[in-house]
Amino acid sequence: MPEGHTLHRLARRHEQRLAGAVVRASSPQGKFEAGAARVDGRILLRSEAWGKHLLHEYEGEIFVHVHLGLYGTFTESELPMPEPVGQVRMRLAGTGRDGGGFGTDLRGPTACEVLTPPEVTALVARLGPDPLRPDADPDRAWERIRRSRRTIGSLLLDQRAIAGVGNVYRAEVLFRHGISPDRPGREVTAAEWSALWADLVDLMRVGVRRGKMHVVRPEHDHGAPSYAPDRPRTYVYRRAGEACRCCAEPVRHTVLEGRNLFWCARCQPA
Repeated sequence: MPEGHTLHRLARRHEQRLAGAVVRASSPQGKFEAGAARVDGRILLRSEAWGKHLLHEYEGEIFVHVHLGLYGTFTESELPMPEPVGQVRMRLAGTGRDGGGFGTDLRGPTACEVLTPPEVTALVARLGPDPLRPDADPDRAWERIRRSRRTIGSLLLDQRAIAGVGNVYRAEVLFRHGISPDRPGREVTAAEWSALWADLVDLMRVGVRRGKMHVVRPEHDHGAPSYAPDRPRTYVYRRAGEACRCCAEPVRHTVLEGRNLFWCARCQPA
C-alpha cells in the first residue's frame, strides 16, 4: 500500500498541472460515472493529502476523495489522451497554470468518491497528525501513544494515531531508534517519541522529494542489496533471515494485526 509520501507527491503533481484549470472528468469504467459528472467542467482549486488520503477541491465546495488502498495507481499522459486501457475508474484532463496539457487515469482505488465539506471535515477528524503537513501537531499522537497498552509497532500503523505511516516507515524508523516494535506505547518516553517524530518528518520529506524511500544512513548504505531491484536498501523491511546491517544478527519477522513486521532483536532489544 502506498505510504503518505506517495500521496503528498501526487497532490503536488496534480496541483502543479491541474489547479486553476477547467477539468474534464469521466469514468471509462463506469463506477464513478455520477461523481465524474458532478465535477466535469469545474475548476480544480487545489489538491492536498492527509496521510494516505488524496483530496481534490473543486469550485462549488465539491471534493473528490481518493484512497489508493493496495492496488490503486495513477498513470499520466499528455493531451490528447489515448483511449483508456483497463479498468479506469476516473480520468482527469486539463490545461493547468503551467500551460501544459495534462491527463491522468486512476485505476483500482479502494475509494473514489465525491464528498461535501462536512464529510471532508469528518474524514480529517478521524486521522492523526500527518508528519508531512506543516500544521501537524505531534503532541496529539503522543497523547494517544503514551496512554496505550498497544505496542508501538501497532500504534505507528494506526491512522487514527498518526496518518501516513505505513509498513516500511514503521519498521525502519523503529530500527533507526533502537526501539522494539513490541514495546507498549505507554513505555515509550517523551524524548523517544520526539526523536521518532522528527525522524519521520525528515524521512518522509525525502520520500516526497526523491519519489522513493531512503531510510539507510550513509555509513550503512552498502553491502547486501535491496529487497527488490527497483527499491532502495532497508535495514530490516523484507529482510527476514538476512544479516542485520549493523550487528549481523538475523532479521526477525512476524505478523502483527495482519501486517508483516520486521526487526532486529539485538539492535531493538525488548
